[in-house]
Amino acid sequence: MERERMLEELSTIVGKDNILSSETDRLLYGYDASLFRARPDCVVLPGSTEEVSRIVKFAQANGVHVVARGSGTNLSAGTVPTKGGIVIHFSRMNRILEIDVENQRVTVEPGVFTLTLKNQLARYGYVYQPDPASEKVSTLGGNFGENSGGPHCLKYGVTTNHILGAEVVLSDGEVIRVGGKALDQPGYDLTGLLVGSEGTLGIATKLILRIMPKPEGVKTMLAIYNSLVDAGKTVSAIIGDGIVPATLEMIDRLTIKAVEESIHAGFPLDAEAVLLIELDGLKDGMDRLAERIMEICRKNGVREVKVAKTEAERAQLWAGRKGAFGAVARLRPNYLVCDGTVPRTKLPEVLMKVMEVGKKYGLSIANVFHAGDGNLHPLILFDERNEEELRKVHLAGSEILKLCADAGGTISGEHGIGTEKKKEMLFVFTPRDISAMKKVKTAFDPEEVLNPGKVLPEVEA
Repeated sequence: MERERMLEELSTIVGKDNILSSETDRLLYGYDASLFRARPDCVVLPGSTEEVSRIVKFAQANGVHVVARGSGTNLSAGTVPTKGGIVIHFSRMNRILEIDVENQRVTVEPGVFTLTLKNQLARYGYVYQPDPASEKVSTLGGNFGENSGGPHCLKYGVTTNHILGAEVVLSDGEVIRVGGKALDQPGYDLTGLLVGSEGTLGIATKLILRIMPKPEGVKTMLAIYNSLVDAGKTVSAIIGDGIVPATLEMIDRLTIKAVEESIHAGFPLDAEAVLLIELDGLKDGMDRLAERIMEICRKNGVREVKVAKTEAERAQLWAGRKGAFGAVARLRPNYLVCDGTVPRTKLPEVLMKVMEVGKKYGLSIANVFHAGDGNLHPLILFDERNEEELRKVHLAGSEILKLCADAGGTISGEHGIGTEKKKEMLFVFTPRDISAMKKVKTAFDPEEVLNPGKVLPEVEA
């Protein structure tokens, strides 16, 4: 479709002030936090579900692709408009519509920042548990699309465990409602299908979320190790003892160096690894449980265990963990994060193999990840201006994901597939499996309007 006519038609839906189409705008909305780049034809900022519906109807009628976007913190090129078209940006749809404390539910628009919701809920003594490291800027619509996790997913589950319902615009512009405030909705679980579908099946315009009372007590510990393997063994031992902490995070020496230079979180520079362990719940019995965890740490070669004595000390430790991805920019200009997941018992073995991959390709790899559920985040450090190094990075990343799959794990714990990991889907699914998923995509979006070319690789049926 001729671009100028497209802009004119879209301006009748959202107004000229809510369309971005300059070369700079198209460049800015053509990338996310991955290594991929493309350019949309334009960016549209709707203010309501009705406007989203009209935009999608227009796109379908004119053979134009649509990509829904929040803050672009996506790490697998899920929001890169690889086939051009319209980017729908939800910055205007950013209202918290209802906080229903009595029923422990909230209703929000997709452009609400995750941390904004958390701050509002804190006034009522409640919390929304999913906590991606990018929560300051990541949107709840993006969390819905990627099925985001975070440190607290060990105990509380990922986004899908906290989405109860949604209002969704389909590929023909029709608006449906799935799920709701009540549990155990009849019919097919379309909510479960849509969460994590990366905007390929529908576009969420309202979300109904589960919230929980803020825990009565919290205890945060930093376990310091001289061996990465010992830290990995401790993770399995804690879970194997029947203890499920709220969080169980691991940070290696290279990441510690970057964090301390950037944030000064109090991580020891001479440690090979640290575990950030947090308990929450009732105060009664928490000290006993913390002592049990410290005993397990000691049995597995811990050098020292520090306990945060104040909220300020706890906040500083978490600032180090959540700022880790940004901090590694001090080491190299770019990184590729591999989001594979392995059984906890395989952590020490797979971590050693990951480091061997780095040596094989001559690449530095930093590790900071959700150890409690085996969700690795090796950060392969490089400079994208070096084409040969970039080629090696892609090879190393794929090899690491194959290690995870071969260890009985999978290729993504929370960052999605997007464009980046499509071919690696065949590490964990057969062509027949992929073909079955394509039938779902075709049923929802027969004309490939919504986020085309994502998630599923091309296979012969």
